[in-house]
Amino acid sequence: MERENQKLQASENDLQNKRLKLDYEEITPCLKEVTLVWEKMLGTPGRAKVKFDAETIHTAVAQGVPRQHRGEIWKFLAEQYRLTQTVPSRPPSNHTPYKELLKQLTSQQHAILIDLGRTFPTHPYFQAQLGAGQLSLYNILKAYSLLDPEVSLNSVFALFLLWLSFLPDMIILQIQMYQLSRLLHDYHRDLYSHLEQQEIGPSLYATPWFLTVFASHFPLGFVARVFDMVFLQGSEVIFKVALSLLGSHKPLILQHDSLESIVDFIKTMLPNLGLVQMEKTINQVCEMDVSKQLQAYEVEYHVLQDELLDTPPTLNQHQRAAQLERTNQSLRQQNLDLLEELQFISHPVVSPLNTCQFICIDGKNLKSTHLLRSYSKLRQKTLTLKRKTSAVETICHP
Repeated sequence: MERENQKLQASENDLQNKRLKLDYEEITPCLKEVTLVWEKMLGTPGRAKVKFDAETIHTAVAQGVPRQHRGEIWKFLAEQYRLTQTVPSRPPSNHTPYKELLKQLTSQQHAILIDLGRTFPTHPYFQAQLGAGQLSLYNILKAYSLLDPEVSLNSVFALFLLWLSFLPDMIILQIQMYQLSRLLHDYHRDLYSHLEQQEIGPSLYATPWFLTVFASHFPLGFVARVFDMVFLQGSEVIFKVALSLLGSHKPLILQHDSLESIVDFIKTMLPNLGLVQMEKTINQVCEMDVSKQLQAYEVEYHVLQDELLDTPPTLNQHQRAAQLERTNQSLRQQNLDLLEELQFISHPVVSPLNTCQFICIDGKNLKSTHLLRSYSKLRQKTLTLKRKTSAVETICHP
């Protein structure tokens, strides 16, 4: 790889490579005056230690991010977020420079190489085998695997071969699904009731939204804008985008009256947004604030879980069997849903590497620790569901 890396370094400023990286449809073209605002902030001496006006930054993000500066702007937004934190972030345990990490070997090397060709295969920057795009992606994933060896990149493709042998469940994802359900109840009560009647919980359609920040199904231009907002406001953006998407399609969703048709509509039609609808969604996200509700619902989730554990059984054998049968059906559906989500390995566009790769489209080697950890933990959900299903079946059908 040393020779290939030398070629990559020589071509980093190549005009053709820059054009390839920016080959995605922008949904919010950035006006010249907004671009000047960004360039002024980016060019501020010692900017990493300068705390800019939050309203100015928020307005600039809402008005658009120039694609040629997007990578640098994401770094800038990350710097600003760090400056606003009252609790200092944990210092990195590994201080090895990036270029030195690239000289080392990783146990995940084979896994990374295998999956490179499956990551955004239709995007020009990543089409050439071990070309500039694939090599850049390989480098950042290799470096990350050395920095955080607990995250197994083998899960990228072995997820489906080994999905029956995973361990604990994804408590964070469970909390997020509960929070989304409560927000849907708050903002779109009729839609919430309609989905409840069909026993459709957020896990049946929103799991990939949270695990990939919409990158697994939605157009790159839209995902770019979502990431702009994520760097500005954090993970609550995912909830706001989900609410906006579901709300804007509510009349059409209400026309469907079966679990299969509703879930299929949400999964296939929502990603096919037009540019106008995409921009409308981002504008709504800029205006929404659900931070206090998210905090309250997280506490509520834990309280409910504690109450369930403390509640003594009061059902007779027949009622208990009926309840277990319903639980069994629910778990089966969740298993099917997880298996469907895990099928992305057979559809090249959908891969956890897609999101990590997308972050480095603008050439700044940004990492998404949250996404890689989430995909590592996704494996864990399935075994728990399998065990629960097996246990329930044993009770219901001894």
